[in-house]
Amino acid sequence: MDVTGTRRRIAGVLVVCGASRAVLVLFVFKVFVLARAEDVTADVSVIYRGWYEVLRQGGFPVDDVTWQYPPGAALAILSPAALPFLGYTAAFHVLALLADLAVLCLLLCAGRRTGRPLRGAWVWTAGTPLLGPILYARYDVMVTAVAVAALLAGVRHPRAMGALAGFGALLKVWPVLLLPGLRGAAGRRAWTAATVTAAALASLFALTMPGALSFVTAQRDRGLEVESPAALVLHVARHFGWNGQVLLTYGSLEFVGPYTDVVSTASLALTAAAVGWLLLWRLRARRFRPHTAAQAAFTAVLLFTVTSRVLSPQYLVWLIGLAAVCLCFPDDGMRLPAGLVLAAAPVTALEFPVYFTHVVASDSLGVTLLLLRNGLLVASGVTACRALWRSTVTAAPLTRPPDRAARPTARLDQPS
Repeated sequence: MDVTGTRRRIAGVLVVCGASRAVLVLFVFKVFVLARAEDVTADVSVIYRGWYEVLRQGGFPVDDVTWQYPPGAALAILSPAALPFLGYTAAFHVLALLADLAVLCLLLCAGRRTGRPLRGAWVWTAGTPLLGPILYARYDVMVTAVAVAALLAGVRHPRAMGALAGFGALLKVWPVLLLPGLRGAAGRRAWTAATVTAAALASLFALTMPGALSFVTAQRDRGLEVESPAALVLHVARHFGWNGQVLLTYGSLEFVGPYTDVVSTASLALTAAAVGWLLLWRLRARRFRPHTAAQAAFTAVLLFTVTSRVLSPQYLVWLIGLAAVCLCFPDDGMRLPAGLVLAAAPVTALEFPVYFTHVVASDSLGVTLLLLRNGLLVASGVTACRALWRSTVTAAPLTRPPDRAARPTARLDQPS
């Protein structure tokens, strides 16, 4: 092994990480300000801070329609209390930075193993800054850190993966999609650990804090958020006389007007179709390798992202993290889907916060940005499905190599 070369490559990752993170920190602390752009830190300084005050009193903010998260999210919202010498907003940004660095450390450790390149670390290092300061202005980077740790642990420790996935699901639901790529005894151990962890934590929250399970119904009345792929239909319709409008509802800007319920129902139908495809894949898959769990998780989250009624910019943090794990392995199956996600990242930063007013207005610039970003994500989802299917369904199943110690005349059904 070329130790000197490896050290130089790691040093290169760290230099780029340090420079890019320094710029992001200057943005979130408002040393640098983007002219005419939306303030991405308002969620932390206003919404998260308001939730913090309620949560520290021992209950969930169920009277606030913007609270739509599982009970584990309280841990992320309360986490700035660990840095009492800083203000809430500053402490949150620091903890988000630490979560970002934790992901990088996990990917670097994975990359240093034999046969695993540093591509994953590079994807995370270079990809997440393309989203801009929103990386440190939402708690999604903390959830992604848990998900990355789960996938990397699952190669050898399925119970640890399951426990982390269960904990992640209590933070923001989507980490439950990390588990379908496991099978056999490992899959059973992971699902059992995830179920036990999630049930135990949910029960603890339910017994100690009123309103812990309000998230189960909170998403039911959500409408069609203006950045979602399905909303493109209504953006275009506005240019042909559709008289709907955009209103702030449930903490996000959503379309309200004729036929929005039809488009929203179609989006839900696409999500159901995505579930159906995943079930079909799981039934047909016959070749599972160490990287299959990561590839399946990346594909599943992509499918649910592009078919959802809501597609917030911070969702790209999840996708970049999962893409980075996929590229930690020598297999090249997810290189194209990962590249498409990375290409969507800077377009997402332009869509929000730089030109978000154009998106809300459905003008030519806003629609073009959405069409490009969502088109890249849809293309990534399609190519990921194709790669996963080829790798696990149409590829020849793995066969167990013969026992070298066995005598040539030994029967296969008896020990030699």
